[in-house]
Amino acid sequence: MRAAFIIAFLFTFTASYGQSMRQLNVDFYGERFTAVADNAMLVTVPHTIEPRVVVDFYKDVNSTNYQPVIDSLLAYKVRRHLNDWLYYQLIRKTAEEISPKADNYGRYTLYKWFLLTKSGYDARLAITPERKIIFYVYNNEDISDIPFFIVDDKKYMCLNYHDYAKTDLHRDPPFPVNLTVPGATKSFSYLVTRLPDFSQASYVEKKLQFTYGHRQYHFVVKLNPQVKNIFANYPGVDFSAYFNIPLSGETYSSLIPVLKKNLKGMEQIKGIDYLMRFTRYAFLYENDEENYGKEKRLSPEETLFADYSDCDDRAALFFYLVKEIYNRPMIALLYPTHITIAVQFDKPLGNPIVYDGKLYSVCEPTPQKEDLAIGQMSAQLKNQKYQVVYSYQPAGR
Repeated sequence: MRAAFIIAFLFTFTASYGQSMRQLNVDFYGERFTAVADNAMLVTVPHTIEPRVVVDFYKDVNSTNYQPVIDSLLAYKVRRHLNDWLYYQLIRKTAEEISPKADNYGRYTLYKWFLLTKSGYDARLAITPERKIIFYVYNNEDISDIPFFIVDDKKYMCLNYHDYAKTDLHRDPPFPVNLTVPGATKSFSYLVTRLPDFSQASYVEKKLQFTYGHRQYHFVVKLNPQVKNIFANYPGVDFSAYFNIPLSGETYSSLIPVLKKNLKGMEQIKGIDYLMRFTRYAFLYENDEENYGKEKRLSPEETLFADYSDCDDRAALFFYLVKEIYNRPMIALLYPTHITIAVQFDKPLGNPIVYDGKLYSVCEPTPQKEDLAIGQMSAQLKNQKYQVVYSYQPAGR
């Protein structure tokens, strides 16, 4: 009798638990992220968002058993070593699983905000007179090309401006919602130092070739199409962050060892000349305005994947290759309409650039009218002013 009672109790409890909880299944770039969510987390939200709607949403969801979802998100972040930008992509996908963006954009955005704040980040919401919901996060980095606002001397960057690309926020200015979430104090960083561990099956192969020293070199590089999605809405970060975006694992393994093999036996200067010409001639050139209709910096893996690339993209790729293979000190020179890289050698070549008491030789990774060697600069740049926007000094030098 007692055993029957226990079985009945467990059945009732399990059924009740199953009705009150649901499992979230999120495809995170080929890997499955799962979390158990309280069904009560899914609340009704009108399509027109006003400040009182935000306050009511927070009260309703905050009163549910939301913590298991947050715990699962943060545990996955630690386990997979996700930088903040990648963690935000996980939050976006989780919010989409809870409340699809296409069904109710405002509610989807509210879930992104809730999950990010409950993860400890200082994220804010603002509403425009035309009832657009703007999502901001506290950030203390040098970010360009997206809106921001200042509250209490803290800068908040807009995370969802891409959803309102044609909106003039000066004409329809957002007003912050006065709502403080306890514990949401962390700043958000756009620095990406590691890409996800994509499955091998998700990679595609691309053939590259270029000629060096009357010899043609061929490459079969593995690239992941999902990298493009990761950086689809990535803003213009400062050059210290941009030049340190890595390749994914399989891409690295399919390219760097082959380059090292090709460079074996070459003197370092010749090897860097090889990398300069690989970056210059293995890809077709087209400026961003013609290619994308706007300025868009590509990560090194995106540059390898893209049909066309410009000077920003090639400078970042060349910097990455030299750093990985030779780890030489480098500086990035920004001109009004161009950017290039200069490398510090034991003995400078050509007309060196003097920076911080050291001599650097220009290594032009972008095609020019002239066939430039190391230490040579395009004639149209010789009399233009430049700014050193990034200086890399290897540890121990």
